[in-house]
Amino acid sequence: HGVVELALGWAAWKTYLGRPPTDQLLRLSLGILGDSLFKAGREEALPVLEANLALNRRYGSHDRNAVFTAQSNLAGCLDELGRHDEALVLK
Repeated sequence: HGVVELALGWAAWKTYLGRPPTDQLLRLSLGILGDSLFKAGREEALPVLEANLALNRRYGSHDRNAVFTAQSNLAGCLDELGRHDEALVLK
């Protein structure tokens, strides 16, 4: 599961990398990458999830579900890293 999911996360990101930040598929692929990194227990997930939340807040604010999902994923990562106070602000 983990290795395949991580490979798919990177593949999704590479597929949509050249698109503008306003593109929903770019933001979705970044979220998939961040989630797969997090599930694999990799610390690299944090900056990816932070970037995903920032992009969704800026360009996808009309999609509350996307913003909420990005926020929840980042909060979970922060909590797992022991940064509970930061996670609580997002939850």
